[in-house]
Amino acid sequence: MKGRRRRGWLQATRRRGLPGGARPAEMYGVCGCCGALRPRYKRLVDNIFPEDPEDGLVKTNMEKLTFYALSAPEKLDRIGAYLSERLIRDVGRHRYGYVCIAMEALDQLLMACHCQSINLFVESFLKMVAKLLESEKPNLQILGTNSFVKFANIEEDTPSYHRSYDFFVSRFSEMCHSSHDDMEIKTNRSPSPLQAPEKEKENPAELAERCLRELLGRAAFGNIKNAIKPVLIHLDNHSLWEPKVFAIRCFKIIMYSIQPQHSHLVIQQLLSHLDANSRSAATVRAGIVEVLSEAAVIAATGSVGPTVLEMFNTLLRQLRLSIDYALTGSYDGAISLGTKIIKEHEERMFQEAVIKTIGSFASTLPTYQRSEVILFIMSKVPLPSLHHPMETGRTGENRNRLTQIMLLKSLLQVSTGFQCNNMMSALPSNFLDRLLSTALMEDAEIRLFVLEILISFIDRHGNRHKFSTISTLSDISVLKLKVDKCSRQDTVFMKKHSQQLYRHIYLSCKEETNIQKHYEALYGLLALISIELANEEVVVDLIRLVLAVQDVAQVNEENLPVYNRCALYALGAAYLNLISQLTTVPAFCQHIREVIETRKKEAPYMLPEDVFVERPRLSQNLDGVVMDFLFRQSKISEVLGGSGYNSDRLCLPYIPQLTDEDRLSKRKSIGETISLQVEVESRNSPEKEERVPAEEITYETLKKAIVDSVAVEEQERERRRQVVEKFQKAPFEEIAAHCGARASLLQSKLNQIFEITIRPPPSPSGTITAAYGQPQNHSIPVYEMKFPDLCVY
Repeated sequence: MKGRRRRGWLQATRRRGLPGGARPAEMYGVCGCCGALRPRYKRLVDNIFPEDPEDGLVKTNMEKLTFYALSAPEKLDRIGAYLSERLIRDVGRHRYGYVCIAMEALDQLLMACHCQSINLFVESFLKMVAKLLESEKPNLQILGTNSFVKFANIEEDTPSYHRSYDFFVSRFSEMCHSSHDDMEIKTNRSPSPLQAPEKEKENPAELAERCLRELLGRAAFGNIKNAIKPVLIHLDNHSLWEPKVFAIRCFKIIMYSIQPQHSHLVIQQLLSHLDANSRSAATVRAGIVEVLSEAAVIAATGSVGPTVLEMFNTLLRQLRLSIDYALTGSYDGAISLGTKIIKEHEERMFQEAVIKTIGSFASTLPTYQRSEVILFIMSKVPLPSLHHPMETGRTGENRNRLTQIMLLKSLLQVSTGFQCNNMMSALPSNFLDRLLSTALMEDAEIRLFVLEILISFIDRHGNRHKFSTISTLSDISVLKLKVDKCSRQDTVFMKKHSQQLYRHIYLSCKEETNIQKHYEALYGLLALISIELANEEVVVDLIRLVLAVQDVAQVNEENLPVYNRCALYALGAAYLNLISQLTTVPAFCQHIREVIETRKKEAPYMLPEDVFVERPRLSQNLDGVVMDFLFRQSKISEVLGGSGYNSDRLCLPYIPQLTDEDRLSKRKSIGETISLQVEVESRNSPEKEERVPAEEITYETLKKAIVDSVAVEEQERERRRQVVEKFQKAPFEEIAAHCGARASLLQSKLNQIFEITIRPPPSPSGTITAAYGQPQNHSIPVYEMKFPDLCVY
């Protein structure tokens, strides 16, 4: 009976139009037995639901609910909780029409209400969105997604830090991998205000790119890392570094979407990720490096800041690790069971990617930052020294060699296209000294890199490619060279470093392991010095240098192969042909052309056109070279002296000086090279001095040297004590006589000096035998004499 009365009451309430199938009165407690006694906010919420869900939201009642929420904002959280309760119930009963109405009402309330209590209402809203996203129905997921997008576009007055969006990030990520057959559902369209009003046809990739751009465009400084980390994890988990195309595209989108001042944060994230993957496969590391290269080029247009050296430091560290991996064959230095074997060609590919990245990024930097990078890389090149000897043994030597080659490759990449008007800034002493030290290595590849690096720095007008081929052009105007007058700063640079450059060029010419590329680089270096840094003094010294190289080929004390000797003759002919036309002295040009024409007829193997070709045409008998085939120093001195050049300096043969770096280098004959200083004067005489064999250094020798040095110190200390005692106790007359004798000795020395300045002395080199066999005596002014370094004035 009671059950029948209850069903009758429920039917009556429905006839009276209780909205949305309102629940029975007992559900709401005692106060719920009468609709008028229920809370107003519940009645207002119930009234927005029509009897038939297809009729949609009751707009007039929705306006009343909105007005009530704005008038009584303290009720907003209860409204949200009640709506949430209804929605969860309707989802469970599969009443999806009322679910849509509830979400529409929530959206309108959310857009209309901007009060301090909105945060509590948002919690209810997010709870309902999460419920929809958890559903397996695509339509409910789309409904929840659209509501969340509307909510995300609301500008809040104050941020709320207590909310958590982890669930939504995870769920939306899952939905991105949807495999639904319906493309319209799969793309999950949302009515974002940033999209076009019409639903134009788009594919998921375009939508994903748009979302990523919008996300990063709104990311603040502190949120950049949170946005980049999931991208890195995604690329790792799906092995997307190896093809590189997708990863590069992703980070291009990122770099162009974020604010420029935030770009260094992305670079730091990539550098950290590269370090974290230092033991991953070479293909993975190469992919990260190439992505880093693309990102760094974009970032360089903005503000990179201290990230510059950090980036190069990380790349160079990875380069050294890769060299170790390639040498040892494993990541831990020892091959054991379960160790992943490293493929050498993959490591080489990674190393090339690192070098390419270093060069591409450095090319975008300003001059001052590029100079810092150049010095930084050069400081990492392992060089032999007295205090830091290089690693010995096969593994150590290979590691040193590979490290030198890779770092010099990187340096060449950085120096290519480097423009600096002041050579003192481009090639400071500490950098030039270290760079030229590597030119004395036995390794031919290393020497070639040094020459190319020097050429990159000196070539400031783009003339390098015009000297890629060695030739004896009769008219160099066809090269269209860009020549500027040597600046004052460049003149100072050459006064300070010219002899150092000449010396290394001379020694490089004497290497028997040189190939055609070395001679082409040497020719380019000589030509560019003549164009970029030459004044009258430099021209004279370069001519002396090339004539000395001709003497090396003629005398052949180094026992060079036939190809090397012909190459030196050809190199000298090509350079003298160039410099003669640059100086525009007719008599000088005539002498050079006469020798070249004579060689063309009778000795073509001494010209570059026959030597620097794929199949060189050489002569097996170079010992019978006649003087007509040689450029004569006396003749050049005569014709240039008549045009104002220093003929006395031209008559002096070029002789390099021994330095400490020669003793530290591995060149076999570096000590013998300096014997030219003594032997060049008597190269055509029958008598030759025998070299004294070097004394063998043993333990006894070192012990004797130490004991002798101690004895010398004791003697010096005793002598000083006697001098002090003498001046303290000796009579005044004895001290005066002693000082007078010293004054007379000093006066006699001064008289000798004055006599020398009035009458020029004979040349310090004595009698010099000219290239064509005529002995001559020459004198040089005092101001051009070279005194020993230890001479005390």
